[in-house]
Amino acid sequence: MGQVSASSSIAVAADPQRTLDAIADYQTVRPRILSAHYRDYKVVEGGKGAGTVAEWTLQATEKRTRNVHAVVAVSDSIVTERDSNSTMVNTWTVTPDGAGSQVTLRTTWQGAGGVAGIFEGIFAPLGLKKIQAEVLGNLQRELA
Repeated sequence: MGQVSASSSIAVAADPQRTLDAIADYQTVRPRILSAHYRDYKVVEGGKGAGTVAEWTLQATEKRTRNVHAVVAVSDSIVTERDSNSTMVNTWTVTPDGAGSQVTLRTTWQGAGGVAGIFEGIFAPLGLKKIQAEVLGNLQRELA
């Protein structure tokens, strides 16, 4: 069982603090930037920044869903979402980029073992990168 990861980045036309604030706003901004792959999104605790707890169902493929219970931590330029239901971790990193920001979304988890794990390691990141790109594109439009 090895670690599987997928990472996508995008430049946005907002300064790093505004960008970080938007990413950490689970009450207002997050519902607007999620793609159709996310269902049943709700904030359980908090809503902005560290300590927020949010839940959603990620429909990765027609047959693969994941019920996420994300606990949020924020430090400096990073927002981290740890899924209490699995080993999945989403890390949003914001860095200065000219007059705007560079946002990188990285998702990691412990993959399956054996042959299933080999296929998961190859194909899951490809599908997840498409989902990440859509969410990042929505964030870019939100901050434009």
